Amino acid sequence: MTTVSDSIAVGDVVAGSAVGVRATLWQLRPSEVRDVAVSASAEILRLEAIRVAAVDELALNPDEQVLCYRGVGRWLAANTMLQNSAGNKIAALGAALRVFPDIAAQFEAGDLSLDHAALIAAFCESPPKGMPDIALAPSMKTLLAAASGVEATTVKVRYAIAVLERIFESDEPPPGEDNDLNALRIAPTLNGRVVIKGDFDALTGEMLLSALSGLSMPKPAADGTPDQRSAAKRTADAFTELIRRYLDNAVTGVDGGQRPHVNVHITAKDLAEHRECATMRSDTAANDEEEFGDSEPGVEDLDVGYMPWMGPLSVSKTRMLACDCMLSTVLMDGKGAPLDATPLKRLVTAEQRIALIARDKGCAFPNCDAVPAWCDAHHIKPWSTGGLTVMDNLTLLCRSHHTLMHSTSGFRGIWEIKMGDDHKPWFIPPAAIDPKQRRRRSTTRQGPVHRD
Repeated sequence: MTTVSDSIAVGDVVAGSAVGVRATLWQLRPSEVRDVAVSASAEILRLEAIRVAAVDELALNPDEQVLCYRGVGRWLAANTMLQNSAGNKIAALGAALRVFPDIAAQFEAGDLSLDHAALIAAFCESPPKGMPDIALAPSMKTLLAAASGVEATTVKVRYAIAVLERIFESDEPPPGEDNDLNALRIAPTLNGRVVIKGDFDALTGEMLLSALSGLSMPKPAADGTPDQRSAAKRTADAFTELIRRYLDNAVTGVDGGQRPHVNVHITAKDLAEHRECATMRSDTAANDEEEFGDSEPGVEDLDVGYMPWMGPLSVSKTRMLACDCMLSTVLMDGKGAPLDATPLKRLVTAEQRIALIARDKGCAFPNCDAVPAWCDAHHIKPWSTGGLTVMDNLTLLCRSHHTLMHSTSGFRGIWEIKMGDDHKPWFIPPAAIDPKQRRRRSTTRQGPVHRD
């Protein structure tokens, strides 16, 4: 057990009561509090696995109390602080894990979150119609690898699923792109307010999030006081403003000279490729089970579309959008890196920003999930010391990490940014964080990376 002081240990804090825990934590050093947070997170994963197993056992062998409810999930919700939807999700996962022991093993080992286990199980229960049975096991292995470890994100898992749906695509759209499933419910309440609940396809979600992005940014007061509104309040205010602007401009449908638009990133080769060619290529690989299992694709290099807000989009939908859209051209070199434009200007041009978004997909700082709309273009070598405004000297950083890199109050020089041979920014942490100072970059919105 790791001792963090003469009288307090990480295990004691995690296993103890939460009552009065703040009075204990303030006595610890920040590194010790980090240990507590990480250990508590691991304990949560362990307890979630136990809960799923216990609920599934009750589903198989219910007693009189459980039988009083319409399913073990509802029983769990009625006897805990969970909602019915959460209880049913736990019960459904427990049933799925009986069928897929490999998912169960990784989940119970604490290397797979409940949400990611549910995503993978749902894919395996209803695989694409074009997937042969022999491909299910290696596909599951690919998804489990994408969901493994602390760098796993829901976007990465969804991207891997989208890639597999693309490889084995059928004529039916995936659920995330089926607009026939869209629903929006608006109902007045007894106290004179309105409740809105919606469920939309990925493209509609991308349009909505893009339209709300600029309107929901925090806005300091005139005296510099930070915006005190919560994120939910800012989004509600943005939605109100969006409706007001539409009503004010309903005749023309144009606000500020340009409609909000959707950006979808994909290579020109993949956009032009015939679906039949992709199907033939995937069928050839799927026929060789050993080869399929040994070659796990790098998520970011595979041929699916990508939206900055909503993530992966099938090539079929991307091609449909390309038939009726305004295209912003980004020139790429032989390695797929955007080329430079106007290097002697200090400010990044609109064309360069489009190229940066295509390359970095958001804040490039490791483990940051800030979307491009919230990011600034940062000169790796400062302009004031001769750094040019070229792609190999630029990266996207959210305002928080941009401030961190420019701060003069103890942070400057701690993290280094170097452009790799792949023409992508890599971040080198200080020795206090990683004694070996291994380079890293954001994997939140991109595929797995290989470090030195």
